Amino acid sequence: MRYELLIALRQLRARKFQTLLSVGAIALAVMILTVSHSLLLGVTGEIYNITVDKLPHVSVSPEEGEDYIYLYGTLVGRIGSIEGVTAVSPFLTGQASFRFKDNSLNCELRGVVPSQENEISSIEEDMVEGSFQEIEFSRNTVVIGSKLAEKLEVNPGDSVDVSFPNANLLSLRVVGIFHTGSPLDEVLAYTSLGTAREFYDASNAVNGVSVRLRDFNRDTEVANEIKKLGYNAKGWTETDPAILRFIAIESTSNAVIYGLIVVIASFGVVSTLNLSVISAKGQIGMLRAMGAQVSGIQRIFILQSGILGLLGALFGTFAGVLIALAIGQYEIPADPSDVYGSISFIPIVVRFQDIVFIIFAVFLLNLITGVYPARQAAKLDPVKAISSK
Repeated sequence: MRYELLIALRQLRARKFQTLLSVGAIALAVMILTVSHSLLLGVTGEIYNITVDKLPHVSVSPEEGEDYIYLYGTLVGRIGSIEGVTAVSPFLTGQASFRFKDNSLNCELRGVVPSQENEISSIEEDMVEGSFQEIEFSRNTVVIGSKLAEKLEVNPGDSVDVSFPNANLLSLRVVGIFHTGSPLDEVLAYTSLGTAREFYDASNAVNGVSVRLRDFNRDTEVANEIKKLGYNAKGWTETDPAILRFIAIESTSNAVIYGLIVVIASFGVVSTLNLSVISAKGQIGMLRAMGAQVSGIQRIFILQSGILGLLGALFGTFAGVLIALAIGQYEIPADPSDVYGSISFIPIVVRFQDIVFIIFAVFLLNLITGVYPARQAAKLDPVKAISSK
């Protein structure tokens, strides 16, 4: 073991109180950073699950000047052959007015093929009553969102009157209620593609195609390939940019705040090492007089800074992971206004690679901040240092 490390460890043991304070300050900052980062990852994941994961990654609409996509079966086959596409679902959608007793609301009525639509939005997993697949086997049936059902005061088995200008009046029996936890619960209802065609009087045509990708980050690339087929196509990043903006703003602001916390804690180490330089002037002078090189003196204080940072990072991440996992067990009380509930526990995501990165980053930052007191120690004149003892 080199003498620089031995001396660095001896000085840290000799100043136990200052060492504990420095390690504690860094550990506290790293603990806050670890917990906050885990919470941010969890919340971001929930946002994607509630929004992006429930939306089509690419939406295809008719050619310019057209209201419908005819011979859509060919288009569905060509889109399905594009690399990375995992599901394709044609739909016929439009506005409709739902009336039940004295309650009336406008919403979007979407006609789909349930088996294909379920591969896009996994709506079957969100069913809280009834079955999504029943709209395919039962004539004139509908599945509606939980908020819409609540406002209309309908239950499975009830029949609602559906109308709209230039559409055919229908009576649809409610066979299911879904809850996604998103605004769609208040504005969306599903029926079969055949029922929607009858309502909107549009035979053998759809006005949109939903596409799901293996990697949702490729939405723009796949949309551009579909455009070459002559149809309009937009990825979710274009149709729902607010999601990206929210996540970007949230991530950036948190990174700045917690980065500053770690920097402040690291500069606390600088203050401790500066005091160490002042109190150890005589020892530094003796080392220089015994032939220690300037670089050796610098290494002693840089090593002290690195050791303090490493210990603080290790203790901080360990405590942060324990606290984060404990927070993740906390059950969120149900919102009285939300009869179905959404997120039942605080979302927490702890990733091993993030923990390693935090430890390495804090250790490196403390090595860098230790350069200044190390240089100050190395500049001391050995004669003056010994005489000031």
